[in-house]
Amino acid sequence: MEQIIDANVERAAALDTATLSDALDKLGIAGQCYRIKPRSGEFRMSGRAYTLQYGPAANPPGTVGDYIDDVPPGSVIVLDNGGRENATVWGDILTEIAYRRGVAGTVIDGVCRDVALCTELGYPVFSKDHWMRTGKDRVQVEAVNVPVNIGDARVQPGDIVRGDADGVIVIARQHEEAVLDAAEAIGRAEDAIRAAVRDGMRLDEARKQFRYHQLQTREAQS
Repeated sequence: MEQIIDANVERAAALDTATLSDALDKLGIAGQCYRIKPRSGEFRMSGRAYTLQYGPAANPPGTVGDYIDDVPPGSVIVLDNGGRENATVWGDILTEIAYRRGVAGTVIDGVCRDVALCTELGYPVFSKDHWMRTGKDRVQVEAVNVPVNIGDARVQPGDIVRGDADGVIVIARQHEEAVLDAAEAIGRAEDAIRAAVRDGMRLDEARKQFRYHQLQTREAQS
């Protein structure tokens, strides 16, 4: 399937999550996914959210994951399993299919399994942890493409999701221009500080010149 270029997703991909986190703080916007970490420090991803909400299994139980063929290439699959760490909702079959379909990555408020394959393929998976026990007959999909919670951050379908070695950031669609603009400005200032220090300037002087201590200061609300 052909993937359409999304300019703001590309902008987010060029920024690290630390810089995006500082931009969120500057604007007073939540979006840092607490305790959601990459299964490999080499994983990077950027894309728009395709969300799923999980709940306890019914009797008879529903499915854990027959949705993968509907996920558009370039999306980030966002699975809200309520932070459960006693049963997984992601494993090797989903990893292989997502990888072959060109999905950008997977984020889980909970755990995954079969970490060896996602590492081997270089398919980015971010979660609270990993453990082998299946979610089959324990949890089920309740809803697809609805607002969900990932590490205390609200994620709506279509929000930008960015992940790297430091974790995962969510940028709400209604704020993405402001967040990306702020993050790019922070990135330019930090690059200027590093360049000045390499040229011999004292760090405290460089920070003052490029207003380092104001970079993450929350803007006054009008």
